[in-house]
Amino acid sequence: MPSRPSKPASETPTARQRILVVDDDADMLRLLSLRLNAAGYAVSTAVSAEAALTQFEAERPQLVISDVRLPGRDGLALFDDIRARHPAMPVILLTAHGTIPDAVEATARGVFTYLTKPYDARELMDKVAQALTLAAPAAAPMPQADEGWRAEIVSRSSRMADLLADARMVAQSDASVMLLGESGTGKELLARAIHRASPRAGQPFVAVNCSAIPEALLESELFGHVKGAFTDAVSNHKGLFQAAEGGTLLLDEIGDMPPALQVKLLRVLQERAVRPVGSSQSIAVDVRILSATHRDLEAAMAAGQFREDLYYRLNVVTLSLPSLAERREDISLLANHFLSALARKYGKRLSGFSPEALKALGAAPWPGNVRQLYNVVEQVCALSTTPLVPLSLVQRALRIPAVQVLSLAEARQRFERDYLVGLLKMTDGNAADAARLAQRNRTEFYRLLQKHALTPGHFKGEEGPNPPVANERHE
Repeated sequence: MPSRPSKPASETPTARQRILVVDDDADMLRLLSLRLNAAGYAVSTAVSAEAALTQFEAERPQLVISDVRLPGRDGLALFDDIRARHPAMPVILLTAHGTIPDAVEATARGVFTYLTKPYDARELMDKVAQALTLAAPAAAPMPQADEGWRAEIVSRSSRMADLLADARMVAQSDASVMLLGESGTGKELLARAIHRASPRAGQPFVAVNCSAIPEALLESELFGHVKGAFTDAVSNHKGLFQAAEGGTLLLDEIGDMPPALQVKLLRVLQERAVRPVGSSQSIAVDVRILSATHRDLEAAMAAGQFREDLYYRLNVVTLSLPSLAERREDISLLANHFLSALARKYGKRLSGFSPEALKALGAAPWPGNVRQLYNVVEQVCALSTTPLVPLSLVQRALRIPAVQVLSLAEARQRFERDYLVGLLKMTDGNAADAARLAQRNRTEFYRLLQKHALTPGHFKGEEGPNPPVANERHE
């Protein structure tokens, strides 16, 4: 009988397929990780269902392997959550003999398969290979080699995908592009991506914020100056147009450019040459222009604040970035991406956000867009003392007051005490009158006062909202 090959062809992983392993047993987790890594898979781990869901959203694995017995919510609940979000995602359950009936039921509900502990390593690897083969068409695509141009833009939003497709197409031309969007949406990141996807990628990319430089200096910064052009001009200075020669120049916040300088910029774009301040000679420049603004330039033109001829020279192609609120499916992805980078920066071991924290992030209004999200994640990263970022820290960073959730018994007790205090204030500490208002006999009422450590005499002289009428008190 021929011997079994050491590794069947179906077991050979391709392109570092991603597997999430979930188990609260550290030894089992380490063993599974070693086996799967040795077989060529990219493995991430979690010790609870909550942590697994966070890890899942951050990394989008192609297969989940989970123990049934987990602290808190079990592996079956984890499977239900994954199936609700991603119906095609294969899940393999590892189960002890006592939970086999549950595992069989889960298989009927859609679990790919279950294995009993102690599992056979060969059988596990075969099942993993089969699950990944079936999952391949539905799994998230692996990054392509030519996707490096947009590597800084983290998104799975269909709206962003359409925008990036347009950006990739326009990058191949030399057409001027106007990038529109609210502050903090990532206009400069998109400009850099367009530059990297263009034939000019090997040349400089230069960005200038037109609103951040004083009007008196902006012309010199853009076009340069010659020695002696003004008091502090002690030498010749190349402007940003010359610094970007052969490459791309981003004019950020172009809507804030002073009107006088708009005229000079228009001339540069028409003549493709700059004249440094104080010089009588023009210098030819070969620069691709991208511009960006959060302002409504059409309204600015109507108000006479922005030149119409410059607008149409700059706005050959328009790309509008959506606000973060318009791409909410990216919030958890971005939050986990930022958390991972910031955890490395701060030297912290953070595994992700709790499901409640992610829900709060997803529901926030985000007026500051992606920039605000980054700041929130940086704050929780700096303050977190646990691997999983809790809801309370996110609420603090978002300046949302934390809501205290009481049990029913606690709520009843709090209400009862507040009610008794109110009655004693109304009756000026007269327990008999308070008992009558509560429609309870005096003995029972005193028991209630003792239960809540309330002394009627402490309330004498305190005026309540509706003090009883005098003849009522002496009935």
